[in-house]
Amino acid sequence: MLKAENIVSFRQYLIAIGITWFLIIVLLVRFFQIQIIGHDRYRKKANTNRIRKITTTAPRGLILDRNGQILVDNLPTYVLTAIPGELSQKGEKFGLISKTIGLDSTIVSRNYKKYYRGRFISTRLAKDLTFHQISKLEENKLNLEGIYYQQFPERYFPSVVRASHILGYVKEVDKSIRATIKDKSEYELGDMIGWNGLEKKYESYLKGKRGVYFYEVDALGREVGYVEDLPPKKPEPGQNIITTLDINIQKTLENLMEGSRGVILVGIPETGEILGAVSAPDFKPDLFTGLMLEQDWQSILKHPDKPLINRFNQGLYPPGSIVKMITAITLLKNQEFDPEVEQICEGSYQFGDRVFGCWSTQGHGGMNLTSAMLNSCDVYFYKSTHYFDLDMLSNSFRRFGFGQPSQIDISGESSGLVPTASFMNKRYGRYGWSKGALLNISIGQGELLVTPIQVFNYVNLLATRGIAQTPHFVRVDQLPENIHPNYESNIWDRIVSDMRAVIVDEKGTGKSAQPNVPGFKVFGKTGSAENSHGESHAWFLGWAEYYDKNYSIVVLVENGGSGGTIAAPIARQVFSQIINYNDMAAR
Repeated sequence: MLKAENIVSFRQYLIAIGITWFLIIVLLVRFFQIQIIGHDRYRKKANTNRIRKITTTAPRGLILDRNGQILVDNLPTYVLTAIPGELSQKGEKFGLISKTIGLDSTIVSRNYKKYYRGRFISTRLAKDLTFHQISKLEENKLNLEGIYYQQFPERYFPSVVRASHILGYVKEVDKSIRATIKDKSEYELGDMIGWNGLEKKYESYLKGKRGVYFYEVDALGREVGYVEDLPPKKPEPGQNIITTLDINIQKTLENLMEGSRGVILVGIPETGEILGAVSAPDFKPDLFTGLMLEQDWQSILKHPDKPLINRFNQGLYPPGSIVKMITAITLLKNQEFDPEVEQICEGSYQFGDRVFGCWSTQGHGGMNLTSAMLNSCDVYFYKSTHYFDLDMLSNSFRRFGFGQPSQIDISGESSGLVPTASFMNKRYGRYGWSKGALLNISIGQGELLVTPIQVFNYVNLLATRGIAQTPHFVRVDQLPENIHPNYESNIWDRIVSDMRAVIVDEKGTGKSAQPNVPGFKVFGKTGSAENSHGESHAWFLGWAEYYDKNYSIVVLVENGGSGGTIAAPIARQVFSQIINYNDMAAR
């Protein structure tokens, strides 16, 4: 038998053995790295194929009125979703969805791109599916791999009131909205976020916490049950919030302002609680739920009366005569001023080369402070402006909250404008304005601009002699600190007495605000504020004492004309309804 001579040297043998052991060690190290060190990482990757993570949206908290009646609820609806990693031939799938449930495939495709965040993260395709559409999806389930549906709590408004500018609305979180959120882990695409009104202000209370469910799936992506070692986490509903609103008063205000433009605010002066508030015109509160037709949305968006604007919070108006109490306080602070001395009103007053008119062109005759207040005489205040300068008057306005936010618990509040000498110099130049501007500002005209919510706070401060709390819509443990103007008791007495005279005197401009009910005592002031966009705005502010309860009110009717003729009777109707509610509650 022939044997081949072994020509491999011992050195080569050792090299071969070394290489073999090196490769074995490399493989062992790699196995150790994969199986031990990288175990968690690769287990998670494997689980993405084996386990499907489904998040469920938590129902938002309810919004209730002060008596527990529901203003905003949740209504379960269905959303259509897809797992991108399980989809094959997306265009074909979207076409099949369109054919199955009658939904435009371009909408499905657009939503897929809009909400896509990853291959294994659920992506929304459509929402508000009907029961008939759900049934069709079930019938074609085997042909729609990767397509799912789940319940989604949508905002629902079961109340008889709209209160749309108070309650606000929610919006769907898309990529642009999510980019603005600080803690992005709090929201997924398609979640709802408070975007306006109380929904926005109290978002952290209302939103709740999402639930998480883990399903085990087979190689075809079919669910075969829960994952035992990953227990489900049920969604936690958001907290309910109780508002200060009274649904009966709110309904009354909405009915009274039907077909008009303006604002009514009613509340409790001591606590700052708002019982009812309407900004007219308003809109249906379900406007942003996606149930409104496109043409309806466009009609609201392009409406000339701008129903989307919250007038009581954002509207800026000249206040007119309703701020004459502030001018009167500024006068009373001057020791040289005598409120009993009469000024003659002849219907107009010439200051320099300008003539300033009174609302009564015939004139009021001899007027002291009280008669000037109840008659709302402008000339009296024109002739009294030499007792103060612009900055003194501006300071008085600011002491009652004008020119600054009221801190109401609804975002987007306007600050208004209280002109000072510095402001006038910047706007018109040092010699571009004269003391004549002070005459207009003293009667609530000129550059002075206010919001109705500031006026509401102002009347609350008058009613409580400076101790009212900050206006608010939701009952909370601690309110922001309100301003507290501090004046001598004789000044408060004089102002309150004059405001009562506005209502009870035969010549009082606010006498139409008094209901003919024993024990119901109204204090108030009317105003007719001129503006450059048509007829004057009609104002009424005041409060009522009814046994042991007080109610404050602000009425503004845009381009309504006379406050005494238009706004005061509306206040009387509101007070009459309050009396009826109190009587019914007492029975």
